[in-house]
Amino acid sequence: MTQQTQTLQVNGKNFSLDADPNMPILWALRDILGLTGTKFGCGAGLCGACTIHLDGKPVRGCLTSIKQAAGKQITTIEGLEADKLKAAWVEHNVPQCGYCQAGQLMSAAALLTTTANPTEAQIDQAMTGNICRCGTYPRIKAAIFTAANSKAEA
Repeated sequence: MTQQTQTLQVNGKNFSLDADPNMPILWALRDILGLTGTKFGCGAGLCGACTIHLDGKPVRGCLTSIKQAAGKQITTIEGLEADKLKAAWVEHNVPQCGYCQAGQLMSAAALLTTTANPTEAQIDQAMTGNICRCGTYPRIKAAIFTAANSKAEA
């Protein structure tokens, strides 16, 4: 493992860290930078718990290396500015165990950034790959619709 100094822009702040450039960004965020909101789930990019944004696009942190993230704007759940979406999440009582919620919110926020008034099919497509063991999918979908409608009314 070859360590190199990497500069990452995370949630609007620059961080310099010594790490293997092939390390998954998930571990750099959690173990080096202490941003533990992004969760480790499956390690294979299948569950969505580790979803972050790179330049506004949702990616799986467990499959994205530090090298791939360098030079891009990285946003984690700690830096997500989606107040209407977060309020809708609370209004619809979305989380149960809460483990998947950071990834769910990151995927939903990316959808609402690109599609202001998504259809049910667009929500289903955007949220595919975000697994919720508690089965709160109907509440997640309702919260996304509520957030979209509140954005339209503003």
